[in-house]
Amino acid sequence: MSFQQGLSGLNAASKQLEVIGNNVSNANTVGFKQARAEFADVYANSLSGGGGTQIGIGAKLSTVAQQFTQGNVTGTNNPLDIAINGNGFFRMSNNGAITYSRNGQFQMDKSGYIVDASSKRLTGFAADASGALIKGAPADLQISTADISPQSTTKITGIVNLDSRKTAPAITPFDPTDPATYSDSTAVSVFDSYGISHTLQTFFVKAAAPNVWNLYTTADGVFTTGVNAATPAATLTFPASGTGVNPTSSVDPIPVSFAPTTGTPPVATGAASPLTFTMDYTKGTQFGSSFSINSLLQDGFASGRLSTFNTAADGTIVGSYSNGQSRILGQVTLVNFTNPNGLQSLGGNAWAESASSGAPQPSFGGTPGTGPLGVLQSSAVEDSNTDLTAELVNMITAQRYYQANAQTIKTQDQVLQTLVNLR
Repeated sequence: MSFQQGLSGLNAASKQLEVIGNNVSNANTVGFKQARAEFADVYANSLSGGGGTQIGIGAKLSTVAQQFTQGNVTGTNNPLDIAINGNGFFRMSNNGAITYSRNGQFQMDKSGYIVDASSKRLTGFAADASGALIKGAPADLQISTADISPQSTTKITGIVNLDSRKTAPAITPFDPTDPATYSDSTAVSVFDSYGISHTLQTFFVKAAAPNVWNLYTTADGVFTTGVNAATPAATLTFPASGTGVNPTSSVDPIPVSFAPTTGTPPVATGAASPLTFTMDYTKGTQFGSSFSINSLLQDGFASGRLSTFNTAADGTIVGSYSNGQSRILGQVTLVNFTNPNGLQSLGGNAWAESASSGAPQPSFGGTPGTGPLGVLQSSAVEDSNTDLTAELVNMITAQRYYQANAQTIKTQDQVLQTLVNLR
């Protein structure tokens, strides 16, 4: 009798509907990977072996295979949301228990750790206080919200154009408060060891000799150490060939030193004193055009507070601070598997390693964008890869399978009833 075939068909169609229903119910689950029910035919064992007249006894569910295809990437307003574009899984830790996920909806807990909705911590490479990544054993990623320490100025690099048409000032000696005693000037903020800003002003005075300029410096309106109305900080001499580029300095590099003070009347800031740094104007020019400042850079900064951060395509988490500085806070790593379909589904958007999946590669996580690993996109999530249109069509097909198998049972019942009614 064919009741067994029809019953197995009903069970198979029911399992397919369960898989389809699970796909549809998770159509809005971030990082979800749809599954596909796969079936196999069933034959009874025969003592004499199989033959050409052997009839199967139905179907069975062979496996439920997850489809690890890429889901759409949707932008969000959360800088901690991270989408994987390509292969790979996030490595999550729950007190040392490791799981893997494609769900990049992260947040920061009270201790600064990056966690998911289940409080599992995202792992990767940590960074030291200077922003250097500590590559080796993975660590739970923690965003440090501590203020960045100030850095005192050690060097100023300036690229300026001095007007070759100018002549030496008619009024001498040089006086920083009298514009008639100098040709041009520029100012830049420098920072002491406490991050307190001081205004350094540089004055360019055309000398009587051709192609020669004297440089005077003041800090917060006071001459710097060794500089006075008669003694410049340095002299710039442009080539006699008339090219007007790359002057030589009488002192290379030009030293600047002063005692940091603040307020009126000035009082010591308590920072390291004196503040000493160098200036470099040897890439300047002297052309027949107006004075201009093409670049004026210094390497000091005040203390800063973390204002925002984002994740780069290679997983590097870069923090931006209120003082304009940026620093690496850590790096998200990814792992991949030889057979992702072999991963064990745990629910909660998590999978676990199994004998079928193989070990994660690299074992502790690698840099996104290298080898087979995909890249990351900050402020974005990967949507479920469920195709609702296809699933609804599959649902109709599974319903027809169910009806057809029920019809075989009904027909067999009618045949059996006819047999029973024989007199």
